[in-house]
Amino acid sequence: MISLEQALNIASEYAKPIGIEAVYFSNSLGRVLAEDVYSDVDMPPFNKSAMDGYACRREDLNNELKVLEVIPAGSPPTLPVTKNSCSKIMTGAEVPRGADTVIMVEHTEETGPGTIRFTGTKTSSNICLVGEDLQKGSQVLTKGTLIEPQHIAMLAAVGCFKPMAYKQPTVGIISTGSELIEPDKKPTPSKIRNSNGHQLVAQVSKIGLPVNYLGIVEDDAEATLEAIRKSTSENEVTLISGGVSIGDFDYVPRAIEQAGFKILFNKMSVKPGKHTTLAVSKGTGATTGNKKYIIGLPGNPVSSFIQFEIFAKPFLNKLRGLDKDGITCPLEMAHDFERRKTDRDEFLPVTLNKENRVELVQYNGSAHIHAYHNAFGFISIEKNKKGITKGEAVYVRPI
Repeated sequence: MISLEQALNIASEYAKPIGIEAVYFSNSLGRVLAEDVYSDVDMPPFNKSAMDGYACRREDLNNELKVLEVIPAGSPPTLPVTKNSCSKIMTGAEVPRGADTVIMVEHTEETGPGTIRFTGTKTSSNICLVGEDLQKGSQVLTKGTLIEPQHIAMLAAVGCFKPMAYKQPTVGIISTGSELIEPDKKPTPSKIRNSNGHQLVAQVSKIGLPVNYLGIVEDDAEATLEAIRKSTSENEVTLISGGVSIGDFDYVPRAIEQAGFKILFNKMSVKPGKHTTLAVSKGTGATTGNKKYIIGLPGNPVSSFIQFEIFAKPFLNKLRGLDKDGITCPLEMAHDFERRKTDRDEFLPVTLNKENRVELVQYNGSAHIHAYHNAFGFISIEKNKKGITKGEAVYVRPI
């Protein structure tokens, strides 16, 4: 049995990006950049007005000014500004040659046909200078960036309409267990609805990866092997829920090996989720390509949920080129907590009270999915730590 840290280290040796491809920028949301991006223009590309007003020379502010033309945004000026002249200008329009100041419309008054004067006492230049935000050739985005809406805007602004991004692994989901039925059926005696499979589909979809749900597989050796072979032939990663322990009807470990995979580990010193498995296709070492992966998760809903968040998600993120840990928030514990056993790292569901202090959610074990329905996130207690005291800082990982 290995620690979570050891499991993540092993996973990091094998989880390498599966390739790169050009993607159209408007379809790149949620993808990970495989290259640095540079601007092909200055920003702004010309001296532009920061407001509606009149472009003039600062030295002429105390004089009556003749209005030469009106400059709308998108149209270049046609006349230079000279002594005691100005041009009416709109926000975002190019400032005419000779002007060094834009005075606000509100700070002017007409003195006659085609003439104005400044009525204020002082003014800023109100001009955005060429290249003051960004100069041509400047790096604007770095390799490994997870593309968010604000990055789409930047890609558009610098003309990077087909950035290179890491390919996304496809993920197959298998639920095992003769006791399972799909949610649209009414459970008969000894049957339960399959929540794990659909939970995992949602968790994979949430991080933006393509997912294939292969349904329920009964506790049968041949059926399990057939499902694994099908999923691994169609997907880079297969997530299997249930059947990974050592019970009489746990066929997954043997089927994984029969399908041509090497099990790297099958026990983790964590609670919940002890029986978590990582396997890689044989003949593909840590440095070779074209690998396929299997992650076996426990059958209890909370165990599979937590193990996806703390292990499977970081693994999948590395495959798609994203090398970032999950965000945690340091917050105060609202009450004391003491646990009976300290032999494993433990993950517990929590919520926040009105004072934004952390409270444990009532939790009856790894089958208690309702506990996470009410949770804001979860905390971890490291091995050998007896408990948490009121007021102690704990790190909450939102879910």
